[in-house]
Amino acid sequence: MSPAQIWIAGARPRTLPAAVAPVLAGTGAAAYSDSVVWWKALLALGVSVALQIGVNYANDYSDGIKGTDDDRVGPLRLVGSGLVPARTVKTAALAFLGLGGILGFALAATTSWWLLLVGVVALAAAWTYTGGPSPYGYRALGEISVFVFFGLVAVLGTAYVQVEDITRVAVAASIGIGALACQILVANNLRDIPTDSVTGKRTLAVVLGDSGTRRLFGFLGFLAIAMLVWAAFSTPWALLGLICLPLLGRAAAVVASGAKGMDLIPVLRDAGLAELLYAAGLAIGLWIGA
Repeated sequence: MSPAQIWIAGARPRTLPAAVAPVLAGTGAAAYSDSVVWWKALLALGVSVALQIGVNYANDYSDGIKGTDDDRVGPLRLVGSGLVPARTVKTAALAFLGLGGILGFALAATTSWWLLLVGVVALAAAWTYTGGPSPYGYRALGEISVFVFFGLVAVLGTAYVQVEDITRVAVAASIGIGALACQILVANNLRDIPTDSVTGKRTLAVVLGDSGTRRLFGFLGFLAIAMLVWAAFSTPWALLGLICLPLLGRAAAVVASGAKGMDLIPVLRDAGLAELLYAAGLAIGLWIGA
């Protein structure tokens, strides 16, 4: 692999739909209120993508220096593989988190200064997920963080900076997107239960066990669909989000089949793409419904 390919792999591109989807859904909610501000939507997209990449590099660095990634199944890790020095990965993580902070500052300055507090909390959560002396990702709180920051905060924040209000369709979208973002992490942690148990990484999957984690994956998909039904009370066009069902169903079938290890890698791809299709379909539906 070339240096560029190594860094791209380390950025975990399969997780990037979780950064794009909230902005699509939030902008769809803004469109339903006839309040789309495109330059703010693009800024929000920049914030979301920068933070996602920053979190991925930060996790790579923190897990790498702790030895969590020394013996794992799955995509390349920069520090754990020894391909990139830990200090370099740390610098990249801070650079992307800093970029997200700068773009977020611009949004706060043009909307409401209290959003700065939300940004500070988001940055702190990004770093302490697996970093610091007591990472909360090692205490079964990762899924809650993803639901809050890549669901509620990202979708409602994107909508709010454009509409400057919290609407019912935005709340429904934020819960649905948060549930699907959690599915990606649940599938990842389900795959890593054997190695995480050995290294002391106490994820929610380790706490729930194999069967409990598989049930959680299914529940999150159900919750996301339920949110489309709720949004459909505002406009039935919201049901365009159901375009994600084939991918969502395929991922759920693989998880329910008892697949383990490398056999769960396609689930990460399908879950990420399902979230992206869900957001796109919902956004288009809300736009039409307006």
